[in-house]
Amino acid sequence: MRSYQQTLDYLFSQLPMYQREGKSAYKANLDNTIAFDNYFESPHKQYKTIHIAGTNGKGSVSHMIASIFQEAGYKTGLYTSPHLRDFRERIKVDGKMIPEKNVIDFVENHQHIIDKLKPSFFEMTVAMAFEYFANCNVDIAIIETGMGGRLDSTNIITPKLSVITNIGLDHTQFLGDTIALVAGEKAGIIKPNVPVVIGEWHKESATVFDKKAEEIGTSITYADSNYSVSGFQNKERHQAIEVINNNNNQSDIYDLELLGLYQQKNILTVLSGIDLVKEEFKITKNNIYQGLKNVVTNTGLLGRWQILDTNPLTICDTGHNTEGINYILEQLKQTKYNKLHFVLGMVNDKDIETVLKMLPKDAEYYFTNAKIPRAMPASELAEKAINIGLQGKIYKSVEEAKKNAKKNAADNDLIFIGGSTFVVAEVV
Repeated sequence: MRSYQQTLDYLFSQLPMYQREGKSAYKANLDNTIAFDNYFESPHKQYKTIHIAGTNGKGSVSHMIASIFQEAGYKTGLYTSPHLRDFRERIKVDGKMIPEKNVIDFVENHQHIIDKLKPSFFEMTVAMAFEYFANCNVDIAIIETGMGGRLDSTNIITPKLSVITNIGLDHTQFLGDTIALVAGEKAGIIKPNVPVVIGEWHKESATVFDKKAEEIGTSITYADSNYSVSGFQNKERHQAIEVINNNNNQSDIYDLELLGLYQQKNILTVLSGIDLVKEEFKITKNNIYQGLKNVVTNTGLLGRWQILDTNPLTICDTGHNTEGINYILEQLKQTKYNKLHFVLGMVNDKDIETVLKMLPKDAEYYFTNAKIPRAMPASELAEKAINIGLQGKIYKSVEEAKKNAKKNAADNDLIFIGGSTFVVAEVV
């Protein structure tokens, strides 16, 4: 029998993995997913689900909703991607990762179907998650899409609620190069008689969502119409966010165990989604308060404006597309520091030059690359950045870049590490 590490090596080497390889690992159909589902006799039908898609924020929203259900006393499955440190982060029950033995056993026991179907890494992981949740007898599973929605392997579920956080131009080679085309792919998770919450109203995407909801006969809610943030206070390891219910003008203050300005948009999406299911699941106001207050403690979420050190202040964040970087830059403006040291690595299938043009010119950059095939070589990234007017040096590893940033930074400086989920994965 393989060890856990040997099992992972097998999965990573045998199954095409989008997060490492990019386009060659993408499968634009649900054939394998359906074949797996038939083989396992549809385990996802044994528990209730909530389905979450979107360009940014879907991971944070998934974790917040899972935490609220945990506080309400439900045995809660949580499926997210990608992982940062350990593959098992993708599949959790009540915040605890799937045991190593279950990963080994899944591959050993079902080797014949894996060999026969030759699934992508993501297809196999979804099958593993759905079966594990059934074996654990979860009450509900919060399921995050990988990319898109319509052809995503998770899209065989019929959830109690569908959530689409927002729409931006990411993965354009698969999802389309306009907001309307991307929205069309994400709208693929909208199903008949399943209420849907959209985090942000935008004219171009709302037209697509409204049309889809009308065609299949379901209700649609825009979170930023229901709720708005009227104030917030950043504290050391959490933020207090004052939210107004636009329908009755009542305000509440929520303590959120996640930093990051962008969480203020995500919290509106979460509150709107919970509103639609709280009666069925008997979720109380206190469950919501405690779920948001304890989201990191309950679920183990990593890499969202995460403070790694305080002397000098060192922060990482997984935001990597133009919308995500925008939020990061806004937050940096509101953070006090003398000089910014920016450890930067990116993957080669993103809109790199657009992101580089957004970055502050007065920072010191430490160009590097994560240890994955999709990573843009640090030398190439540095060349593009320097042409745009950014200044810095090249480092052969994320660890070396971080070490040098720490060596160069004074006590009142700020070290920021990001540009790619995979760079963050090497420091959390």
